This record gives sequence, structure tokens and C-alpha cells, in this order.
Amino acid sequence: MSDEQPKNPLHGITLEAIVTDLVQYYGWGELGIHVKIRCFNANPSIKSSLQFLRRTPWARSKVESLYLEMLDEKERKNSSPWSRMKGASD
Repeated sequence: MSDEQPKNPLHGITLEAIVTDLVQYYGWGELGIHVKIRCFNANPSIKSSLQFLRRTPWARSKVESLYLEMLDEKERKNSSPWSRMKGASD
């Protein structure tokens, strides 16, 4: 079964894990700026966000795209010469 999508970075990651990681990385305020949906801006919670995203394919697609961008950004930060120099001096 895992051979079906070997290059899909979202394979095996739950929507709850995606939303949780995005909230930890951006916070609700910035997440609501990136993906303009009410459940991120008015009384946000993981539970309400998951309910909305599971019913709304276009919003889920935007959240998944932002998650992939976040992973790329983290990878770039971790592979930059500055992060390696900082790690060496710790």
C-alpha cells in the first residue's frame, strides 16, 4: 500500500497533524492571513477547523499547499549556511 504514493509528501499524514503543525509554525493569526477562512480567524480551534476542512475541498487544498510550502521553508532554513554555522557554535 505504501508503494502506491512513494513521492507524495502528504501520504500518511493526517489532516489533524497538518493543521496542528501549521498552527505551531504560523500561529492562528498568520495562518488566517495565509488561508482566509473563518475557522482560522474567528474563535479558531483544531476541532472546528477539521470539521470545515473535511467538508470543503478547496479550503483543504489551500491548507495542504501551505503545509508543503512550510515544509520547503523549514528545509531551506535548515540547509542554509547560517543555520549550519549557528549549530556549530552552540
